[in-house]
Amino acid sequence: MTTSRGAYKIDEQHPGSDLAGETAAALAAAAIAFRPYNSSYSNLLLVHAKQLFTFADRFRGLYDDSISSAQQFYTSSGYSDELLWAATWLHQATGDEYYIKYVVDNAMYMGGTGWAVKEFSWDNKYAGVQILLSKVLLEGKAGAYAATLKQYQAKAEYFTCACLQKNDGYNVQKTPGGLLYVRDWNNMQYVSSAAFLLAVYSNYLSATKSQLNCPDGQTQPQELLNFVKSQADYILGKNPADVSYLVGYGAKYPLHVHHRGASIASIFALHYEVGCTQGFETWYNRAEPNPNVICGGLVGGPDKNDDFSDERSNYEQTEPTISGSAPLVGIFAKLQSLYGNHNIGEGYNHNESPVPQQKTPSTNPGKATVSKTSSESEGAAVEFLHSISSSWTVGGATYYRHRVIIKNTSSKPISDLKLVIKDLSGSLWGLSPTEEKDTYELPQWHKVLNPGSECIFVYVQGGPQAKVSIKSLH
Repeated sequence: MTTSRGAYKIDEQHPGSDLAGETAAALAAAAIAFRPYNSSYSNLLLVHAKQLFTFADRFRGLYDDSISSAQQFYTSSGYSDELLWAATWLHQATGDEYYIKYVVDNAMYMGGTGWAVKEFSWDNKYAGVQILLSKVLLEGKAGAYAATLKQYQAKAEYFTCACLQKNDGYNVQKTPGGLLYVRDWNNMQYVSSAAFLLAVYSNYLSATKSQLNCPDGQTQPQELLNFVKSQADYILGKNPADVSYLVGYGAKYPLHVHHRGASIASIFALHYEVGCTQGFETWYNRAEPNPNVICGGLVGGPDKNDDFSDERSNYEQTEPTISGSAPLVGIFAKLQSLYGNHNIGEGYNHNESPVPQQKTPSTNPGKATVSKTSSESEGAAVEFLHSISSSWTVGGATYYRHRVIIKNTSSKPISDLKLVIKDLSGSLWGLSPTEEKDTYELPQWHKVLNPGSECIFVYVQGGPQAKVSIKSLH
């Protein structure tokens, strides 16, 4: 990426309560996720979450008033929802009464119990706040705040019932094929976020043996999951167009995705850089499919009549977003736990992910094994310390977190170290892939390994450890 990428900031003189509040919420949620595995990192996340929330609440303002460049792309509708969102997540992460009191005291003023919404999005967090606070009430932890939390829950049920078409006519629109339809521009992000929220609320209801009370009748948690599956099935190809809107999945998916990285051939193939103007002139309007497949990208999807036009210039339908793809992780995890690999999108063309083969690892968890490899020609020696730092089981499959320390045991600095890693089936962090198959190099910030210094990389996979060897070094 060679085009200018300006960095922006918010501070006391240029506030952004929506941006700071959203980040505080994310860090607080992450602190909960990391707590069982890395308590010190979890605590650090929580420290910053609290600091950001205090900053967001004390210095109030819209981020796009401070960062004017964002106004033409992502204008904020307000920051009250993000302040409630941050406080709610901080209460989940800390149990501190201060934060639950904050959302109760500001319930009406900030719209938490006033707004009944039909979307959950990057700009509107109210539905998320309302469902997360319903969890406190359902678990019997509301105490003196129960009356206000019941008002939050009423709004959570409005959103949920509207998605289920059981809200006395005040429902979210659906296409003839059964897809929720909220907006013309990139509708799928609202579909995935709504399905994610309903999957979460179903968990809360099931855990407390509760039901959903809709105007059109009581609803069991399973009905929420049936809705979630219907939306996931539609996304994966069970729709009138027989198209998978998840790029890279299925026999038929969008080929002209509105995404620069996918639309332009790699610099390794072209051997020259493509500037902004050249990108539009040469690549934007090409009739041919994209040279690169942006696997896992959820495009904007069809219109209100289930019609879809696979054109690069049709950005309302063919642009992928992080806000669209991210909720799918939670949705698929939930559906996988319920139905396994074979029922999501069942009956429609798709490429099933391979089930990991389970073998006993060649190293015992927690016990490190060391192998040494040296380059005779250069007189340099590199030592590998390979250990398994953790393991977990999901759906009967066991996965291992492998930690590999690369140490320069020679008296000379080593540069341009290239490693061959065989039998790698999972994800790897800490090394940079090269054009050569199974070949990796040290990251840009660690190109030279000085005498006695170390570099660490990590990978996760089921079965035995990968085989690491030196390809070249200087």
